[in-house]
Amino acid sequence: MKVHKFCFNPFQENTYILEFDDHEIAIVDPGMYSTNEQQQILHFINENKFQAKWLLNTHAHLDHVFGNAFCATTFNLELYLHQDDLVTLAMGARSAALYSLNLEESPQPAHFFTDGQIMKFNNDELEVRHCPGHCPGHVVLIHHKSKTVIGGDVLFQGSVGRTDLPGGNAAQLDQSIRKQLYSLPEDYVVHPGHGESTTIGEEKRNNYFVFEGGSRLV
Repeated sequence: MKVHKFCFNPFQENTYILEFDDHEIAIVDPGMYSTNEQQQILHFINENKFQAKWLLNTHAHLDHVFGNAFCATTFNLELYLHQDDLVTLAMGARSAALYSLNLEESPQPAHFFTDGQIMKFNNDELEVRHCPGHCPGHVVLIHHKSKTVIGGDVLFQGSVGRTDLPGGNAAQLDQSIRKQLYSLPEDYVVHPGHGESTTIGEEKRNNYFVFEGGSRLV
């Protein structure tokens, strides 16, 4: 599996395209907001002769779903989301209005992630782990073959996801990071929803909020 990263929208969100065998791809957290950003993704997919097959949301915060409707319509894709984040998805229009932004309404998910689920992508697999705390239905996607984590807004380089938004819970986030991420080998690379990539080992040793010896979240 190859990971392609794009940074989109006013929140500088990381959108990922996961490339599998036979040029089939999954689009994860499509954050494209402007027409120019939509065309950038479309050009990249067409230029590489990719076939978009899956539309995945790690969670449903505004900045991660701006492009849901565009991708679903353009590539005829069904949405995957954790059921616990339906309430977050439903808040999209209200959240956009708070920032004076427009949001084309996302389709409802046709498939729901479950904790421990193994998703098949030809010869590849992604493990789904439920990581609440930033929002109720947040998941991370783990590709064990390449030691890759698509982490959304759980764990960042030197930081963690916000817990002051509706549905956030600092104690839950702390436990999600420790149980679901820090249990992975230290050389696993985390591709977060914002900022630069990091490793499990680096964050266990140096993350300001959740570290091996303690926590500033709880």
